[in-house]
Amino acid sequence: MHFSPGQRWISNAEPELGLGTVLRIEGRSIQVLFAKSGVLRHYAAHAAPLVRAEFRVGQKVSGKGESFTVERVETHQNLLHYHGGGHSLVEGELDDVQSLSQADERLLSGRLDRPDRFDFRLEALNRRAGARRGVDFGLAAARIALVPHQLRVAQIGASRRPVRLLLADEVGLGKTIEAGMILAQLIASGRVERALVLLPEPLVYQWFVELLRRFNLQFSIYDEERCTAIELAGDARNPFEDEQLVITDLAFLAGNPRRAEQAVAAGWDLLVVDEAHHLAWTPQAASPEYAVVETLAAATPGVILLTATPEQLGRTGHFARLRLLDPARYHDLERYVAEADGYLALSRIAAKLGDGAALDAAERRELAARLAGDDASLALLDRLDQEPAAASALLDALIDRHGTGRVMFRNRRAVVGGFPKRVPRLQLLDGATLSEDQRQRLLTEFLSDIQQPPSPHDYDYTADPRLPWLVELLEKHPRDKFLLICRSQAKVLALEEAVRTRSGINLARFHEGLSIVHRDRNAAYFADPEGARLLICSEIGSEGRNFQFAHHLILWDVPLDPDLLEQRIGRLDRIGQRNDIELHAVAFTGSAQHVLLRWYEEGLDALRQSPADGRELYKRFGPDLAERAATHALEGTDPDQELDSLIAQTRAAHEELSRLVHAGRDRLLELASSREAREETLREALAAADADLDTEDFILRLFEQFGIEHEETGPRTWVLDPEYVSTEGLSGLKDGPQQITFDRATALAREELPLLRNDHPLVVGALDLLLEGEQGNAAFLVDDALPPRTVLLEAVYVLECIAQRSLGIDRFLPPLPLRVVVDTKLQVREYKPNPVSLKKSADRAVDFNRYRKFLAQIVPPMLERCETAARDVAVREIAAAAASAQTTLGAGIARLSALRAVNPAVRAEEIEALESERAAIAEALPRARPRLDAVRFVCSQDFLSLR
Repeated sequence: MHFSPGQRWISNAEPELGLGTVLRIEGRSIQVLFAKSGVLRHYAAHAAPLVRAEFRVGQKVSGKGESFTVERVETHQNLLHYHGGGHSLVEGELDDVQSLSQADERLLSGRLDRPDRFDFRLEALNRRAGARRGVDFGLAAARIALVPHQLRVAQIGASRRPVRLLLADEVGLGKTIEAGMILAQLIASGRVERALVLLPEPLVYQWFVELLRRFNLQFSIYDEERCTAIELAGDARNPFEDEQLVITDLAFLAGNPRRAEQAVAAGWDLLVVDEAHHLAWTPQAASPEYAVVETLAAATPGVILLTATPEQLGRTGHFARLRLLDPARYHDLERYVAEADGYLALSRIAAKLGDGAALDAAERRELAARLAGDDASLALLDRLDQEPAAASALLDALIDRHGTGRVMFRNRRAVVGGFPKRVPRLQLLDGATLSEDQRQRLLTEFLSDIQQPPSPHDYDYTADPRLPWLVELLEKHPRDKFLLICRSQAKVLALEEAVRTRSGINLARFHEGLSIVHRDRNAAYFADPEGARLLICSEIGSEGRNFQFAHHLILWDVPLDPDLLEQRIGRLDRIGQRNDIELHAVAFTGSAQHVLLRWYEEGLDALRQSPADGRELYKRFGPDLAERAATHALEGTDPDQELDSLIAQTRAAHEELSRLVHAGRDRLLELASSREAREETLREALAAADADLDTEDFILRLFEQFGIEHEETGPRTWVLDPEYVSTEGLSGLKDGPQQITFDRATALAREELPLLRNDHPLVVGALDLLLEGEQGNAAFLVDDALPPRTVLLEAVYVLECIAQRSLGIDRFLPPLPLRVVVDTKLQVREYKPNPVSLKKSADRAVDFNRYRKFLAQIVPPMLERCETAARDVAVREIAAAAASAQTTLGAGIARLSALRAVNPAVRAEEIEALESERAAIAEALPRARPRLDAVRFVCSQDFLSLR
């Protein structure tokens, strides 16, 4: 595509915007103004979804107050000049609204499609509209389990205006998934176009894969090399403006003030920060990382922070995170601490109300003081002993008043439930049987493991004294699958060689040295019931993968960091796991590895439960533990009093911290996280989509339109073969056959299989390609079931509302097909094609040219009547959409206004944002107009005898 200022282009993705005008070309991007809708779009020049607005001889154009039929088209300086009837217009002088439909022209010129393709086009329009209107749009094709607490967080979070949230679920409950779901919904609705994700460096790749594989979101990873390459292109642009969705290492920005300034200047709609507990802040000073996030958070409307550290393990740090979200409310640490202590008192009352226990006099006075001015709630308090339902209503009233409940979610494993038991299977071998060389090898391996990253080391496990234990374990369970995770790629390769030498077991490997395609292939081989029984993974296997079809985890080594151990166990210990998790580990007495196992088993009990204080204990005891383990292995002292003392100190600290966390639990916050979205409309919509077999059939037929063949390879699983594809526009199939599934469970078990729904990029691309083209927009049908001398014109209009995408107007009025049928008397008719005639017409050869003159006489007035009828239908649809918007948004505004009266955490900006949204939608909806998309001429059998 060659662009020049003044040219007119049409957006394939948004044809309702009308004609756009190229304003300027800047390096690799272009600016196009759609004046009709007041929208300015920025596109990458090499991938802009645009088509040149070129009008041909015989078509009508209008501009500068005149309209004429084009008789001649000339090109001067890359601009089109139209001439006709003594008039001339340069393309830049054309009105922004032109008749862009070619459907009527194709019909009258006899360029027709089969009549069944007209019906398929109409079905595609209806399904696209239904998908965009659905509450699950953007998430239907996400590879997520329908976990209630995650869906509640996503449903509530995405509804906030703006989204400024702290996700603080306990380890293993899926904060990354919750953030991804919110992000996917916001991007799909148009409320977010530019997003920046900041992470610790080890999590960058994990998030990239999670967003791509789970949510079909293509982010770009930024580092200094990429920024430099963009700058060297010579267009002098801010490198962070080159992509819309960016992931980068927070330390990279914190250590480079220039890049940090560029990131802030680029402007974002949403900022996501994982591991936010690492952002150090005190009233006196802030870390460079905190300062970068603070600056970005102040300049970005939406902010999502993720942390697993309980509030009780650091009030100052927790306050620091809250002030990033709402600095106006959280500006004084002492005031926050006092407020939090007050909520803890209410938390005990909430626990009693939830358990149905009686309140004592002091608790009643405290509750009455909190509810002062709320006569309805005070009346409930008076009737508490007589009406059991009053307790639930009082809980709701307390939740409404909870401060941090507006910005923070915290779900707990004990409340969520559904987790398996952890069963340690620890094997201690006699260290006295080891040679000195073997002892030294074990110690060297340990010292390499605790380095970050692991120090280089050559491993040879073919004669390792632990290998017989591993082989025997695998042979004891011949029908079970085992996941083995170890510290490094070098270990994976050495273990693979050793196991293959000693055993005939089918195995696969998974490490960072493999391509993503190879990793997927090996993971699929492991998931296959007839495939590998053992998957040997490096640490990357503990990041973002779901292997819950297995329940045996082998810890060949044990990480020093409890969070890393929890990540490993979390590959199997997941909601929905049907078996107890068996954790297998081996160590020789007197070794450093044995010290680590004892610390975890006796100090944290981490092999039986998920410790909430693992990070804090690691900070306190990690360095001493590493030193003691190495010394113990060197000295061989047993019993080791210093080690026993370290474990006892860890145990005491763990018990104290656990008491602190339990006593300081904010039950109101936990209840707010679980009760606010009790209607669960998102979960219900996703479950309905999973059961919709008609959508599966439609998607397969959609691909057939482009010559893509499909073959079933399993239950609801197919291979799409593009060998005979009729277009290059389906980029998702450019690499050859693609296996896909329509079954959620299969998609969760096999992460290389896309889960297809109407909002999957592959399906959206095929729909756009079909509906942007001419296929099916003009057809001719002979219906044998019609009475003699019957002629009908069937027209499909698309009702389109031009508005800012950030309004999410598709919730109320997506591009909606309006079907109108009129007869030769210009009367609107009810009509349903006869399926038998449709099938016959596909093979019926008709010399349409003999009827063109007749059609040229009767079609224009019939089409004019269709348009009038379509406008009448449009008025009703617009009114219904306006009423729905008023009801939905009005209820939200009323709810927030009532909350603001009792909860200072409800900001006036939230209410103002909803009010502005409601006003903008009310203004935009009446501007919606029907656009002709497709026509079909229908006649009775006797029409063919006309001359």
